Amino acid sequence: MTPKEIVHKWIDAFNKADVEAISGLYADHAINHQVANEPIIGKAAIKQMFANEFATAKMTCIPETIFADGD
Repeated sequence: MTPKEIVHKWIDAFNKADVEAISGLYADHAINHQVANEPIIGKAAIKQMFANEFATAKMTCIPETIFADGD
């Protein structure tokens, strides 16, 4: 799977508020750093962050442009 395909899967999972699918795209040692928040470290913590966020608000990711090498 290409990085661009992974980004598309991430967007699809995010827009469906699918915690299992979106957290499955992260490595066990991943770090998710949202600009307004402290970094979230580890897949389990990232999964919990998404679960909390999706329970709090309806969110939509609208990509404008996704670039990959060669584009």
